[in-house]
Amino acid sequence: MKVLHGVAFVLLVIGGLNWLLVGLFDWSVAEILGAVLAKLVYILVGLSAIYLVFTHKKDCRQCAGRNATPAPGSMM
Repeated sequence: MKVLHGVAFVLLVIGGLNWLLVGLFDWSVAEILGAVLAKLVYILVGLSAIYLVFTHKKDCRQCAGRNATPAPGSMM
């Protein structure tokens, strides 16, 4: 599951960078990769977001609750 979490995280970063490119330059993954490959990337980014919505709290130290190690500088 750790590998799946890492892959999902990387795909969400790619999705975030795509939105940055759209906002700054009106570019998108489709213009860089082509329509078919971009559609696959969009689907994988969306599935990654759904996966992380349901598993993030379990995997994230800051969101896991009282057993979590507080982040440096936090007020926990």
